[in-house]
Amino acid sequence: METSLIEFMTKGLDLPQMDPKAYSPLGLAYIGDAVYEIAVRTLVISEGNMSVNKYHKKSSSLVKASAQAGVYDNIKEKLTDEEAAVYKRGRNAKSATAAKNASIVEYRMATGVEALIGYLYLSGRTARALELIKIGLDVGENE
Repeated sequence: METSLIEFMTKGLDLPQMDPKAYSPLGLAYIGDAVYEIAVRTLVISEGNMSVNKYHKKSSSLVKASAQAGVYDNIKEKLTDEEAAVYKRGRNAKSATAAKNASIVEYRMATGVEALIGYLYLSGRTARALELIKIGLDVGENE
Protein backbone atom coordinates (compact mmCIF):
# COMPACT_ATOMS: atom_id res chain seq x y z
CA MET A 1 0.00 0.00 0.00
CA GLU A 2 1.27 3.44 -0.94
CA THR A 3 1.94 5.90 1.86
CA SER A 4 -0.06 9.13 1.62
CA LEU A 5 1.77 12.42 1.54
CA ILE A 6 0.58 13.38 5.03
CA GLU A 7 1.75 10.03 6.43
CA PHE A 8 5.13 10.59 4.79
CA MET A 9 5.33 14.13 6.21
CA THR A 10 4.24 13.29 9.75
CA LYS A 11 6.56 10.30 9.94
CA GLY A 12 9.50 12.12 8.35
CA LEU A 13 9.07 15.17 10.58
CA ASP A 14 8.24 13.08 13.67
CA LEU A 15 4.83 14.72 14.12
CA PRO A 16 1.68 13.37 15.71
CA GLN A 17 -1.19 12.25 13.49
CA MET A 18 -3.47 15.18 12.65
CA ASP A 19 -7.25 14.96 12.68
CA PRO A 20 -8.64 17.17 9.90
CA LYS A 21 -11.90 17.59 11.80
CA ALA A 22 -10.00 19.35 14.58
CA TYR A 23 -8.99 22.26 12.34
CA SER A 24 -10.94 25.38 11.47
CA PRO A 25 -12.01 25.87 7.85
CA LEU A 26 -9.37 28.59 7.49
CA GLY A 27 -6.71 26.26 8.91
CA LEU A 28 -7.72 23.67 6.33
CA ALA A 29 -7.60 26.32 3.61
CA TYR A 30 -4.11 27.34 4.76
CA ILE A 31 -2.65 23.87 4.21
CA GLY A 32 -4.90 23.24 1.20
CA ASP A 33 -3.49 26.33 -0.49
CA ALA A 34 0.01 24.81 -0.26
CA VAL A 35 -1.09 21.41 -1.58
CA TYR A 36 -2.97 23.09 -4.45
CA GLU A 37 0.06 25.26 -5.23
CA ILE A 38 2.45 22.31 -5.42
CA ALA A 39 0.01 20.47 -7.72
CA VAL A 40 -0.23 23.49 -10.02
CA ARG A 41 3.53 24.05 -10.04
CA THR A 42 4.03 20.38 -10.90
CA LEU A 43 1.60 20.72 -13.82
CA VAL A 44 3.31 23.87 -15.06
CA ILE A 45 6.85 22.53 -14.85
CA SER A 46 5.75 19.36 -16.67
CA GLU A 47 5.25 21.55 -19.74
CA GLY A 48 9.03 21.78 -20.08
CA ASN A 49 11.75 24.31 -19.51
CA MET A 50 10.90 27.98 -19.60
CA SER A 51 11.94 31.07 -17.70
CA VAL A 52 11.02 31.29 -14.05
CA ASN A 53 8.92 34.34 -14.92
CA LYS A 54 6.85 32.23 -17.35
CA TYR A 55 6.49 29.48 -14.73
CA HIS A 56 5.25 32.10 -12.28
CA LYS A 57 2.77 33.66 -14.71
CA LYS A 58 1.29 30.29 -15.69
CA SER A 59 1.07 29.17 -12.06
CA SER A 60 -0.43 32.46 -10.91
CA SER A 61 -3.16 32.24 -13.52
CA LEU A 62 -4.21 28.85 -12.11
CA VAL A 63 -4.03 29.62 -8.39
CA LYS A 64 -5.84 32.96 -8.35
CA ALA A 65 -9.26 33.06 -6.73
CA SER A 66 -11.21 33.31 -9.98
CA ALA A 67 -9.46 30.19 -11.32
CA GLN A 68 -10.18 28.28 -8.12
CA ALA A 69 -13.83 29.33 -8.33
CA GLY A 70 -13.80 27.75 -11.80
CA VAL A 71 -12.30 24.60 -10.30
CA TYR A 72 -15.30 24.37 -7.99
CA ASP A 73 -17.69 24.76 -10.92
CA ASN A 74 -15.98 21.79 -12.59
CA ILE A 75 -15.95 19.51 -9.53
CA LYS A 76 -19.18 20.32 -7.69
CA GLU A 77 -21.13 17.46 -9.30
CA LYS A 78 -18.34 14.98 -8.41
CA LEU A 79 -18.17 15.77 -4.67
CA THR A 80 -19.36 13.34 -2.03
CA ASP A 81 -21.70 14.68 0.65
CA GLU A 82 -18.76 14.85 3.07
CA GLU A 83 -16.62 16.78 0.57
CA ALA A 84 -19.46 19.18 -0.25
CA ALA A 85 -19.93 19.88 3.47
CA VAL A 86 -16.22 20.63 3.92
CA TYR A 87 -16.28 22.92 0.88
CA LYS A 88 -19.29 24.81 2.29
CA ARG A 89 -17.62 25.22 5.68
CA GLY A 90 -14.58 26.70 3.96
CA ARG A 91 -16.64 28.90 1.65
CA ASN A 92 -18.65 30.28 4.57
CA ALA A 93 -15.65 30.95 6.82
CA LYS A 94 -15.16 34.60 7.69
CA SER A 95 -11.68 35.71 6.72
CA ALA A 96 -10.03 38.90 7.92
CA THR A 97 -8.56 39.43 4.45
CA ALA A 98 -9.94 39.70 0.94
CA ALA A 99 -8.51 39.02 -2.49
CA LYS A 100 -7.02 41.97 -4.32
CA ASN A 101 -8.20 40.97 -7.77
CA ALA A 102 -11.32 38.87 -7.16
CA SER A 103 -14.89 39.34 -6.06
CA ILE A 104 -15.87 38.29 -2.54
CA VAL A 105 -17.87 35.41 -4.06
CA GLU A 106 -14.83 34.14 -5.98
CA TYR A 107 -12.62 34.57 -2.93
CA ARG A 108 -14.99 32.56 -0.74
CA MET A 109 -15.36 29.85 -3.37
CA ALA A 110 -11.56 29.65 -3.60
CA THR A 111 -11.33 29.37 0.19
CA GLY A 112 -13.84 26.51 0.03
CA VAL A 113 -11.76 24.68 -2.58
CA GLU A 114 -8.60 25.18 -0.55
CA ALA A 115 -10.33 23.95 2.63
CA LEU A 116 -11.50 20.84 0.78
CA ILE A 117 -8.02 20.12 -0.57
CA GLY A 118 -6.55 20.66 2.91
CA TYR A 119 -9.12 18.35 4.47
CA LEU A 120 -8.40 15.59 1.96
CA TYR A 121 -4.65 16.01 2.43
CA LEU A 122 -4.86 15.81 6.24
CA SER A 123 -7.22 12.82 5.89
CA GLY A 124 -4.56 10.93 3.94
CA ARG A 125 -6.57 11.18 0.72
CA THR A 126 -4.04 13.02 -1.41
CA ALA A 127 -4.99 10.91 -4.44
CA ARG A 128 -8.58 12.16 -4.17
CA ALA A 129 -7.38 15.76 -3.76
CA LEU A 130 -5.29 15.41 -6.91
CA GLU A 131 -8.18 13.76 -8.76
CA LEU A 132 -10.40 16.77 -7.96
CA ILE A 133 -7.66 19.23 -8.92
CA LYS A 134 -7.19 17.39 -12.21
CA ILE A 135 -10.93 17.50 -12.95
CA GLY A 136 -11.17 21.09 -11.77
CA LEU A 137 -8.35 22.27 -14.00
CA ASP A 138 -9.59 20.04 -16.82
CA VAL A 139 -6.26 18.28 -17.17
CA GLY A 140 -6.15 15.25 -19.47
CA GLU A 141 -9.11 12.98 -20.05
CA ASN A 142 -12.04 13.46 -17.64
CA GLU A 143 -15.20 11.45 -17.60
